[in-house]
Amino acid sequence: MPEVSLRIPQIGEGLQEARLVAVLKQPGDTVRRDEPIYQMETDKAVMDVESPHAGKLVKWLAEPDTILKIGAEVLVMDVQEGADAPQPEAQAAPSSASEFVLKIPQIGEGLQEARLVAVLKQPGETVRRDEPIYQMETDKAVMDVEAPHSGTIVKWLADPDTVLKIGADVGVMRVEGLVAAPATEAKSEAIVASQAGSSQRPSAVSRRRDVPPRTRAYAKSKGLNNEQIESIPAAGSKLMPGDIDAFLSGPTVAKTATGGKPFSEREMPAKQRVLMSRLQRGNQLVVPGMMSVVADWGPIESLRADVKSRGGDFQPSAFTMFAYCVARAAKDHPIMRTTLVGDGTLRTYAHLQLGVAVALPGDELVVAVIEDADSLGWREFADRARAKIDMARHGKDQATEATTLSITNMAGHGIRDAMAVVVPPGVITIFLGEPFTGLANVPGELRPQRCANVGITIDHRLINGVGGADVLNSIKKNVESIRELATE
Repeated sequence: MPEVSLRIPQIGEGLQEARLVAVLKQPGDTVRRDEPIYQMETDKAVMDVESPHAGKLVKWLAEPDTILKIGAEVLVMDVQEGADAPQPEAQAAPSSASEFVLKIPQIGEGLQEARLVAVLKQPGETVRRDEPIYQMETDKAVMDVEAPHSGTIVKWLADPDTVLKIGADVGVMRVEGLVAAPATEAKSEAIVASQAGSSQRPSAVSRRRDVPPRTRAYAKSKGLNNEQIESIPAAGSKLMPGDIDAFLSGPTVAKTATGGKPFSEREMPAKQRVLMSRLQRGNQLVVPGMMSVVADWGPIESLRADVKSRGGDFQPSAFTMFAYCVARAAKDHPIMRTTLVGDGTLRTYAHLQLGVAVALPGDELVVAVIEDADSLGWREFADRARAKIDMARHGKDQATEATTLSITNMAGHGIRDAMAVVVPPGVITIFLGEPFTGLANVPGELRPQRCANVGITIDHRLINGVGGADVLNSIKKNVESIRELATE
């Protein structure tokens, strides 16, 4: 069987790169044509990518969480010779032709509808398999949709600018040698969608309708945002690239010393691109809930002072002590070690893989991971935490699919309170604020006390308010009894 390389596909205008989210097949696995083999994420959506061939997967050329250029090689597979030809039971007489209904495809999680932007082929035109035949727009992206077969376009079942449900009929094509149910009796959901009115349209449809997708992409390549694009006058019935150029050359656009352009550009750092991808993924999926408590910070400061006065090589920071308090709470709260797989499966790991956000120069951010954190004693935990955080400070991001909880520490930046974000597969993020002098929570007594705000952000899809409060109060209790924990 011949070996072929599969590449990251181009699924929308203006997209330059994608992140390999997950591989769905392993080397040696047999793959059917059109079977999902990996997941990729652009800045617009997460989607399954299907195999264009039948055969056997040989090797992956990139690891999950790698950012790849569009068109980059991602895997190698042995292609079964003749596998792309129609199977005998699916063939008809050579002269026969069947009508095939084209449907709006599902290209990302959670998408319910799409707008038919433009048809690229007219009834009667011949099309090749994988040739773009129409453009669709979701609230994530504008993309070309390719023909699944070679044949002839018979008719379109919806007009451009119609909003259609995912899976709705959009067109009919005649395919040689394909046995398929006649399309003439298929009732198109396009009619229902077009009659539903603007109330069902996604936010993307509310934009100007006289801006072709390619013009919008051209404008964005020139540094213009959507608000600016909305304000540019069109010389004709549609906004064209020439209108963009006229706007940029006009007196209303300030020039800078960047070669006459109104902007400067630099490539986003690779670590920030990875973080951005994770954050966008979280924004699509997570339903966040946030709460906080005030913890007595005095016990940690007291223990830190004692350790420092004793000298020696073992000098754990106050933050390391706090992280240990978080890790110990996971013993009694399995939800801290749990993630959501798909829409209905809870996966609980045997031990906590504790993430710690580590800031790098240039406002970059990576994650250190303390493996099996809840199973470690105090000294072993502190030593492993130091090693892992040092590794992160040298640029090594350690986050994995098993990192269900992370800590973000703003104690050294003058921030007392914040709403941390949860990034899947994580389900909890713990926030530690700057210590301050407040009042002890003792009825009838006014006594100063060193305090720190400890916050928790939960993914409400699998953790409810009481569950989050139980985790937070357990951490607070550990902070206030750190001496006992550190001597066990």
